This record gives sequence, structure tokens and C-alpha cells, in this order.
Amino acid sequence: MSPALEISHLDKTYGKDLRALQGVSLCVQAGDFFSLLGANGAGKTTLIGIVTGTVQKSGGSVKIFGLDIDTHHAQAKQKIGLVPQEFNFNIFEKVEDIVVQQAGFFGFSRGEALKNAEPILKILNLWSKKNAPARALSGGMKRRLMIARALCHRPELLLLDEPTAGVDVELRAETWEYLRALNAQGVTIVLTTHYLEEAEALCRTAAVIQKGKVVRQGRMQDLIGSVESTTYRVEAEGLKPTLSLPDFEWTLTSENQLEVTLRQTKSINQLVRALDAGGVMIKSIAPAKSRLEQLFMNLLQ
Repeated sequence: MSPALEISHLDKTYGKDLRALQGVSLCVQAGDFFSLLGANGAGKTTLIGIVTGTVQKSGGSVKIFGLDIDTHHAQAKQKIGLVPQEFNFNIFEKVEDIVVQQAGFFGFSRGEALKNAEPILKILNLWSKKNAPARALSGGMKRRLMIARALCHRPELLLLDEPTAGVDVELRAETWEYLRALNAQGVTIVLTTHYLEEAEALCRTAAVIQKGKVVRQGRMQDLIGSVESTTYRVEAEGLKPTLSLPDFEWTLTSENQLEVTLRQTKSINQLVRALDAGGVMIKSIAPAKSRLEQLFMNLLQ
């Protein structure tokens, strides 16, 4: 089976010398849950724009399930569902109409589109709002409407650009659950996100883009495992500037908190024993950053 998304030596230059993408090569296997990570301006949105046909590439190639976007544009686009970062639907239209009309752009009759829309709207808890104008929805519901609209033509590849931006913790968890279920049904998902814990929780593989170049890609477990150190935040009683922890890198951040950096050669148990020996009463220990966030920060240094 052909990869869901195959990008080779992709370039994009704006104007004379602004290179947004520089020789980007990526391969997303069918059925994968893939994360595209990078700071603002790294090139993520440009890459998504080229894949979906809204941005003209300067060089390289893109294939969707083996279909080149240059020679088989319509067929390739049929296989893609896009959830952009910004709301871009008519807020005065009814929820159901927004979803159904999108499917119509891909050749579905109204009857077929209505049949497709019902289970999607129900799963996303929007069925009760199907006759409401989009402007009456909460921000979280509008975000779910974007996902429903992208799925109504039954795409095989779903591209999500910051899908949980601006939603509360409960709704984010619901969205995660639905995306996992969707992926389990065979839909390939490519996710761009600034919530690094989201990528760590959902994705099996990832690529990090920095200044238009892919600086790291691979299995999520391998990426996380490559982090040489992890910083922990310790809440405790009995902390003093004179505290002795000679085998650890640490900083006292307040009278009741310190941050300790553990190299791969050190364990949490060793840290606990050292603090106990120093007369420190530990209340809690938690990572100051996710391991993926630590990797991301290391790559950007």
C-alpha cells in the first residue's frame, strides 16, 4: 500500500529570498497518527497549504496515497479532509447545512451527504444543534463543527491544524477520544499542535520543523527516549539554600520548591533518597515539562 502522505524535497520561497520550506521530506504511513511540530513561523502551515492545494510549491513533490498532487490533483484532494486553525464557515448558516454543503463540493448528493452527516454530528455531540445557526455555538462546538465538516466526504487522510486551540480541558479530552476512535477506524491523521502533551498522548510518529527544515523525525517513543535529561519540580518542606545535593543539578525556585535536572544515569528513587538524607519532607514530584517539550526545547537551542 502507498503511504498516505509522501513529501519529497519540498521547497517554498516567497518573493525573492524568503524560504519557508527547504528540502522537506516526510513519509506518513497509511493508518498512522502523525504529529507535525514546530514553533510559529517554522513552516507547518505552509506545508499543510501545499498538501491541500491552497499554496503553490516552489519545488519538490507531494503524493497522497500514491497520487501526485500535480498530475492527479482532483483525485488526491478527494482523499483529504482539512480542519484549519481559523473558523471559516458562514456563521449564519445552520450546522447541518454547513456540513452537508461541504460534502457536496466533493460530488456527494444531498441525500448521501445527509446520511454521512448524521453519525458524525451525533458522535461530536452536535446533533441537537443541527438546526441552529453556527453563530449560536460555543467556541468548542464551533471547533467540533470544523471537524465534522472535514469528515463528511469520508476522507482517508485528515489534516488537523491546532484542533483543540482555545477549548477547555474537558472538551479537549473528548476531542482526543474521538480522534483516537477515528484513527482506529483506519483514518490517517496528521496533527499540528502547540500542545506538546497532545502530540505525546495521541501520536505514534512525529517530525519537528525548524526554520523550514525537518530537524528530527521518527517514532514518538524514540524521540522521547532520546531526551538526555528531564527536569522535575519538587514541592517540599525543609528546603534551604544550604541543601546539599552534590550528584544533581538543582535550583531553589522558592522556599517550598526546587527544580532538579535528572540525567539518564540518575533515577527518581535516587533523588528521593538524597532529599530524604538532607532532611527534606517531599510533598510532590512532577515533571516540569513533558519529555517531548524537553526535546523540542533542546532542538531549538
